[in-house]
Amino acid sequence: MRALTWHGRGDIRCDTVPDPKIEHERDAIIKVTSCAICGSDLHLMGGFVPTMESGDILGHECMGEVVEVGRGNTALKPGDRVVVPFTICCGECRQCKWGNWSCCERTNPNGAMQAQQYGYPLAGLFGYSHITGGYAGGQAEYIRVPYADVGPLKILEEITDEQVLFLSDILPTAYMAAENCGLKGGETVAIWGAGPVGLLAIRCAFLLGAGRVISIDTVPERLAMAREAGAETLDYADGGDLHQHILELTKGAGPDAVIEAVGLESHGATTAQSIASTVMSKTVSLERPFALNQAILSCRPAGTISMPGVFAGQVGPIAMGALMQKGLTLRTGQTHMLRYMKPLLEHIQAGRIDATGIITHRATLEDGPNLYDLFREKKDGCVKVVLKP
Repeated sequence: MRALTWHGRGDIRCDTVPDPKIEHERDAIIKVTSCAICGSDLHLMGGFVPTMESGDILGHECMGEVVEVGRGNTALKPGDRVVVPFTICCGECRQCKWGNWSCCERTNPNGAMQAQQYGYPLAGLFGYSHITGGYAGGQAEYIRVPYADVGPLKILEEITDEQVLFLSDILPTAYMAAENCGLKGGETVAIWGAGPVGLLAIRCAFLLGAGRVISIDTVPERLAMAREAGAETLDYADGGDLHQHILELTKGAGPDAVIEAVGLESHGATTAQSIASTVMSKTVSLERPFALNQAILSCRPAGTISMPGVFAGQVGPIAMGALMQKGLTLRTGQTHMLRYMKPLLEHIQAGRIDATGIITHRATLEDGPNLYDLFREKKDGCVKVVLKP
């Protein structure tokens, strides 16, 4: 089969690789009909995530048709149409039973390696390095789905792929990010980053009762999409003090909650702080927390910081004093996908959420390497890429 593979920093290829096979009785093999490039895939492309190996198959946003199931899997049958969540969950461990699906204790075969860095093993992830299990990803013609009697969500034929593809990651991620803000109605939410998750978080924040949303980015096309979603926008590269601009917009009150939807590769306007963060990240392998620090500083006292943006390792200087002294609540984590997929499908079917508007590029797997470059460089108005294997 054809698949997008990682061969080193900045080196993404479309290769011919062996077809996946059933390896466990709970497995399923999915013929991928749609997949997407996620912003967090760019961290892999940039070499920021450890334990990638040459030839690893990328991708954790995909859906398709079941073509084969293991003998112990009675939840699926050939012909079923499913969305595959990016987290792999057993459904039986204490974390799964508690509903903390991304903290599954059993699905990462390299859990001991992960525990060395994070203290405990967490759920296996598709296409996201060997520290998260080494599972082949979904930017391919076929994907093997372990524990497929737990995660995949069945989809009716009358719904298009593009309507539901983002249930595989970024829509539940955006919803959990907004939910973690603890909205009760009428609050002001500031969102750092108007990439795919940030744009969907605008919609989810309004759905959960936010009174106003401020979107912060510098890419014109993304800021225009944020305004179309109902947000007020700030270009952090326009000059001046971003925090002061936020205070002016909120008449000195500040946002009640902020969402940091950027993660480990954040950039800021050219200031001493952003220069220091960039230099340190290059010299001592620290991740850049510019957006996180701005979010901490700009959130009102006793507010909430929600962090869906991916961090993988150590981070440069954090505004810990502001976080502690202001009494902020920090909520983080990979998305507990199975909490949100079915309820969000109902929102999609009812017309309350439409995520298709963020798609800017559609292509084949063969075009994938070029689209990775285009997405990373934010050229040609590229916000979200959907691939059709």
